[in-house]
Amino acid sequence: MLAHLSRGLVLIGGPAGSGKSTTLAALINEINRNKHRHIVLIEDPIEYEHVHLKSVLEQVEIGTDAPDFPTALRAALRQAPDVIVVGEMRDAETMRIAVAAAETGHLVLSTIHTTDVATTVSRISDSFSEERQNTIRQELAMALTAVLTQILLPSTGGGRVPAAELLMVSYGARHHIRRNALQHLHQEITMSKKKGSFTLEESLVQLIREGRIQKEEALVCAIHPDDLDILLQSETRAARQG
Repeated sequence: MLAHLSRGLVLIGGPAGSGKSTTLAALINEINRNKHRHIVLIEDPIEYEHVHLKSVLEQVEIGTDAPDFPTALRAALRQAPDVIVVGEMRDAETMRIAVAAAETGHLVLSTIHTTDVATTVSRISDSFSEERQNTIRQELAMALTAVLTQILLPSTGGGRVPAAELLMVSYGARHHIRRNALQHLHQEITMSKKKGSFTLEESLVQLIREGRIQKEEALVCAIHPDDLDILLQSETRAARQG
């Protein structure tokens, strides 16, 4: 779904070691295999080497090809790419340029160290001075297209398995971002399921249903444990009736 977007800012959030870079690389690979796009990737360091398939890719490494993310981003915009990949949102200037690029019609993909959709949005605005925060919220509300956050859990089959939450940004979410009413974004996820949004708790229940994680692990990781409990009760009732 995210690989089919043509413009806007897509943020991939999660704690360190949650597989954000792997998810980002998978999205780039999906675009590369299916679409004729000019993709510029800015990373520090380069984690995955991409080859040209249908798309033309340029990989820029900070410290080797450019001194920092803002300089690399400005240079990338002069090349008029279709897709800009920022390995990580680290500073306010990088965020400002990335948001502006998304507003002007580019598809911008990036990762950020956060735990859920609301903290991902607040992390952007909170990176700016207080007098700039309202302005950046207005710009972010227009530019943001999707927020995916993920965690890794121990799998019953060994290794780890991702659980995720996705907000496909709609009119309601944009309204809440402008007003800084980010506590309502979780409700927006449940209200925009037809657009593809889903909650972390729904993802956890799916993994339990598939036998890939233990219920106990899900209960520890749930951001909204009451929602998870309701979903699990629903699953139990459905199993009994079925």
